[in-house]
Amino acid sequence: MTKKSRNTRQKELIIKIISKHLGFFNAEDIFKLVQKEDSRIGIATIYRVLKDLKNKNKNKIYYYTCNRKSLYSNKKISHCHYICDKTGKISHFEIDSLDFLDNIKNKIPGTITSFQLEIHGICEKCE
Repeated sequence: MTKKSRNTRQKELIIKIISKHLGFFNAEDIFKLVQKEDSRIGIATIYRVLKDLKNKNKNKIYYYTCNRKSLYSNKKISHCHYICDKTGKISHFEIDSLDFLDNIKNKIPGTITSFQLEIHGICEKCE
């Protein structure tokens, strides 16, 4: 039996702040914003709400990993990295066209809602 999550005042405040956030955010970003409105809400509550939203996807929250840290977004955003194999430096970049995904759609047993891409190579400075 799955434990049903309650809608509390704290959870509603966190969801309201998340819904106004543009781009990527992490739990600490949301915590700082929540603290301005209610200093009694702890970071553990933020993590719990984010986990609940991610697992249930009821508010369309998307999950990514960046530098081994959890990132979230309330929009479908591509999250792309170029990683230099010599220095380990990570550069973020945007993809203008998702045409390359057309070739793999029939191999995926579901619908693509978002994606994360990691490309490795040697950067111009190291070549």
